[in-house]
Formats: sequence, C-alpha cells, structure tokens
Amino acid sequence: MTGAETLDDARERRVRADGVELCVAELGDKEQPTVLLVHGYPDSKEVWSEVALRLAERFHVVLYDVRGHGGSTAPKPLRGGFTLEKLTDDFLAVVDAVSPDRPVHLVGHDWGSVQGWEFVTVERTKGRIASFTSMSGPSLDHMGHWIKRRVKRPTPRRIGQLLGQGTRSWYVYLLNTPILPELAWRGPLGKQWPGLVRRAEKLSQDDYPSPSLPRDAAHGAWLYRDNVRARLAHPRDDAYAHAPVQLITPLEDRFLSERLYDDLESWAPHLTRRTLAAKHWIPRTRPDQLTAWITEFVTATEGGRPAPAATGTYSDRFGGQLALVTGAAGGIGRATAFAFAEAGARVIAVDVDAEGAARTAESSRLIGAPEAWAEAVDVSDEQAMEKLSEKVAREYGVVDVLVNNAGIGLAGSFLDTTPEDWRKVLDVNLWGVIHGCRLFGKQMVERGQGGHIVNTASAAAYLPSRSLPAYSTSKAAVLMLSECLRAEFAGKGIGVSAICPGIVNTNITSTAHFAGVDAEEEKRRRRRTARLYGLRNYPPEKVADAVLRAVVRNQAVVPVTPEAHSGRFMSRFTPRALRALARLKPPL
Repeated sequence: MTGAETLDDARERRVRADGVELCVAELGDKEQPTVLLVHGYPDSKEVWSEVALRLAERFHVVLYDVRGHGGSTAPKPLRGGFTLEKLTDDFLAVVDAVSPDRPVHLVGHDWGSVQGWEFVTVERTKGRIASFTSMSGPSLDHMGHWIKRRVKRPTPRRIGQLLGQGTRSWYVYLLNTPILPELAWRGPLGKQWPGLVRRAEKLSQDDYPSPSLPRDAAHGAWLYRDNVRARLAHPRDDAYAHAPVQLITPLEDRFLSERLYDDLESWAPHLTRRTLAAKHWIPRTRPDQLTAWITEFVTATEGGRPAPAATGTYSDRFGGQLALVTGAAGGIGRATAFAFAEAGARVIAVDVDAEGAARTAESSRLIGAPEAWAEAVDVSDEQAMEKLSEKVAREYGVVDVLVNNAGIGLAGSFLDTTPEDWRKVLDVNLWGVIHGCRLFGKQMVERGQGGHIVNTASAAAYLPSRSLPAYSTSKAAVLMLSECLRAEFAGKGIGVSAICPGIVNTNITSTAHFAGVDAEEEKRRRRRTARLYGLRNYPPEKVADAVLRAVVRNQAVVPVTPEAHSGRFMSRFTPRALRALARLKPPL
C-alpha cells in the first residue's frame, strides 16, 4: 500500500527537457514495475488521480504534466514547441529520470495516447517501453493512412466513415484557427468547461479539472496546430508498435469513431482490445475497470506471458469484469455463468444448491474465468442476501454485471393455488430479484462507475394463461420492476435488461410445483412437461448469449425464443387474440 490518499501526497520532482521544466509526480514502491501515465487535452496529470492511487498499490506510478500544462513550463515561442518530436524528448527525459534501468509501461488517454503512439513507434524509444495502453487517442500516422485508404478507394460505407469521423472532429477545426481558442479558453469557455464536463460525463464534484485549465487549454491548442495537419497529410509508413499494445475503446465517445481502429492489427501485431460502455473521460468515470485492465496487462507483460485474451465473442467487453449470477447451479444460470467465464469475466456463481454452485464455479475457471467463486445462498432470504452483498463487496469487489436468474416454476389454476404457493413463488421469483437489485444495485450506484443488471423474467410475463396465474404474475412483476429500474438508474450509467426466454430445455420443469393435484399426478405432469420441453430442445446457451448481448447493447426487454418473440408481438398488436389463446386448457 502507498498510504497516499490524493496526488498531493505524491513525491514531486522537476525534470528539464529541451527548454522546459516538467512537473513529475511519483507514487508507490520504486522497486516495482513503473507505470507512466500521460494525460490528454485540455487536462493535466490530475485527470489520472483516481487511477494512479489504485495502481500505486501494486506499481511504481509516475505522472507528469505535459509541457505548457499544470506545473510544467511552456516552451518559448509556443509555435513549434509542441511537436511530437519534442514531446518524445520530454518522455525520454522523464523515463531516464524515474526508471533509468528498466522500461516503463506507458498509459495514455486522449492526447496522451496520441503521444504514446508516437513514443511506441519511433526507433529511439525502442527498449524503453515495455507495454502501451491506449485509450481515446489514435496514432496520427495510422489515422492519416486510414483517411487515405478511404479517399483512394471510396465506397458508400467508407465515405460514411469519413463523414462520421469528420463530424466528430469539429473541435479540431476550431483549435486550428488563430487566436480564437485562446480567447475562448481564457474567457467564458474556461469558466464553463468544468460544469460542461461534469454534466456530460456525469462526474462528481471533486478536484477535477484543475484550476490551471484555462492556461493549459490555451497552450494545448498548439498540440493540434503543430501536428494534426502535417501528420495526416504525410503519415509515416514505419509507424509499427515495438511493444505490446492494449487498446481500450469507450463505446460512447463523442469525439472518436470505433472504425478508426479497424486496421490496427497491421500496425500493432501484439494487440489486446477492450471496450467500455462509457464516454470519453474514462480515467474519471471508470477508474476501477481501467486499473484492473492495466494491472492485468502489465502483470502479463512483466511475466513474459502473452497479453490476456479470452476467446469469447465479448471478451473485449467483459474481460476482468465481475459478474454475479444467481440460480447458477444449472440451466440458464449455469450457461450464463459459463458465457461470462468464456468472455474472461470473473464469476460468482450463487445458488441454494451449494454443490451445484461449486461445480459451476470450478467449470468457469476451466473455461476461461480468471477467478470464480461459489456462494450457497437462498435468494428469498433477505438477511442471507445482505450478508452475500457485504461479502462480495469486501472480498471480490463491486459487481459489474448482476444477473438475477434464480426462479422456480408453479402451475395450476388460481383457485387451486394456495396462499403458501403464492408466497413461495413470489419470495423466489420476485423478492429474490428485488433483494439482488436493491443490494447490488446500491453498490453500483455508490461506486459511481456504471454497471448492468439483468433480470430473468419470462415470456409468461406478457402471455396470459389460465394455468400459470402465480408464475406469470411473478414474472410480470419482474418485467415491470426492470422497466422502472431502467428509468431510475439511467442517469447513473447503469443499464437494466429483462430477459424473456420462452420454452427452454432446463431442469425447472423437473422441480416445478403443480397446484391442486396429488403427489403422483404431480410427478406425471412433471415428466410430461419435461418431455415436451426436451422435444422443443431450445438450449440454455442461446439464452446466455442473449444475456451478454443485452448487456453489450443495453437492451431493455429481450424475448429469446421464437414463441417469446411472437408472444411479445401479439401482446402489443393483437391482445384480443392472445386473451383467446389464454383460455385454452394446456395438454397436460
């Protein structure tokens, strides 16, 4: 542990480089690998404060203010003083001062990433960089070639990509104009910017941005003037990365299109891709996730291992995240735990069946989960769920994805369904979801770094049936709860999805209770229902795929099987026909 609580506790030094003095801060144990954080525009090193303090528990962390920003002096004259060549001089001066004998792990955001691409692709830095993590800042050389390829061989799709990025780059044109950016930043924009960023990115009131913002932004305009037009017009042909690269792409970035990185493997052969459902300033909005990914990448590189790469379809999104799945001992819950494990997530398998949960956790580790744990909990037990949430937060961290999947089946007419039957199905199917959303959702909100909640409802939530009044009621309540939570949590960056599977081949039929019949008749109906579900044979793995897809796309209501889709359609457009079908007696 560093003992540092803010960057004010960091060790500071001044480093001279090509006519400027750079303000450098250090945290953590110098004997550990060095992680060097480079900020973007119009920031100073304080943008990294949350990430730096977390990383310093494991690494020697170094931050510096880019020339003309924060505590670093500005070159004289400003024109020509911010070229990538001079910024590379600064980087080497800092590295020589803080880690003369070992290469550093470079991390850059925005213009810090633009600089980082220059550092990791020029010959004179070879051997000084162990790895590079890039976020929200492409190489100007790569971007120049990207533009040229699309201009040389235009297609409707490529033209659309050019126009899309051109629209996102509106601010670049303004920053290349003379005088106006300086007047704006030293005047009204400098005063308004902190509030604009906090509202747009949903940031809390803290010490960011720093008070030097107006001056920093006015100086930083020369980053664009000295580099952008020249490099885009004449990009280098040898801009190949000489160290492993981790690319972290925020999917809601207003300034950069994901398509800019389509060809990146040709420039960075040892590339690991990650994506985040977040906007541009992820060092402030997602410090926990960035810390986890940087730590994993640096540790793998230091150990001489290949960069971490799960094989699942969504490995770029869920790698290293923490997913908790209830009802994970079998069926949809187990398949969902496995899908997250395959995508590289850490998995917590929760079920009242302790042995089944343990088997799911063990298999998850074999499939690809970096870590997996089993917890034996009855989701209907409020106190047990409270203890679980406390233990998870204390030992594993705040959950990134919560899947409230545990449920039981109950069939029988309304008059045959006893009050005890009602209490049991609502305790598990509804209250289990409420407990999960309340306890883990609160932790997500308090962390302030987003997340996602998936609640397993059912096609029965919108398909009335004379034989499923209690079950359908519980699932309809889950569906409406999910819709309400989605509205409430939207402003917190937390998505909520309701999954409506339909008829899926799981063991829920073998444990379902049939009200109003004796034990022998109940066994017969269970066997017949299981046989019908088996003949339908829709696999739970397809539902698990729908769960991950719902999180990635932030979908609200997700019917899965064809009958779930058709039922959803009928409930919205032909409700009278649906009510008529509900009167039919099921063939059991």
